[in-house]
Amino acid sequence: MQLTWLGHACLLLTGSKRVLIDPFIKDGCLGRTLPDLVAITHGHDDHMAEAVALGKKTIAIPEIARYLAAHGVPAESMNIGGTYTFDGVSFTMTPAMHSASIEEGGLGCGGGAAAGFVIGMDGVRVYHAGDTGLFSDMKLIGELYRPDVALLPIGGRYTMGVTEAMMAANFIGAKTVIPIHYNTWPKISADADLFKTSIERTTDMKVKILIPGETIELSAS
Repeated sequence: MQLTWLGHACLLLTGSKRVLIDPFIKDGCLGRTLPDLVAITHGHDDHMAEAVALGKKTIAIPEIARYLAAHGVPAESMNIGGTYTFDGVSFTMTPAMHSASIEEGGLGCGGGAAAGFVIGMDGVRVYHAGDTGLFSDMKLIGELYRPDVALLPIGGRYTMGVTEAMMAANFIGAKTVIPIHYNTWPKISADADLFKTSIERTTDMKVKILIPGETIELSAS
């Protein structure tokens, strides 16, 4: 399976299906990604801004799924702790510590709770933490689902920063860690090289720092 980081918190998993997570990239359009499935962690614009335009089958918490269905998007609802499987791709929704209002078209409306996903496809498990602070139950996510790859926000201010994300990586224990949700704007600037160096000096985990549009190959542990 391949993982392409498109920028911010948006990535594309390419294997037996094409799965797009958190459809937003700064100053861009995601139409060219041609996903089969879309997953949304929460309702903020920088995570679902292009979901309606894409119009693809989308997996989200019920409040977001209802919003998307009202805008003509085929949506499948699920909730934290549940698993939904479609055409061999499994989505397990995990907790996240963050606000979650749907921001499109005004001041916002209830978007349920923020979440993350453990996505399984072609024998590989990818944990996308969503926007979140550090929480100790990340240890359970690691123990229960044993992800091969963990995508963790490091931008601070609105999510974990580098220090907290280092501890999150240790809680989860994935062999590969990819920083996301940083340096999109000045308010979430972070030093990804410090994150990488600090983790790799003290653990066996590897940190992959990607540039937007870069693709890496993933394999199971």
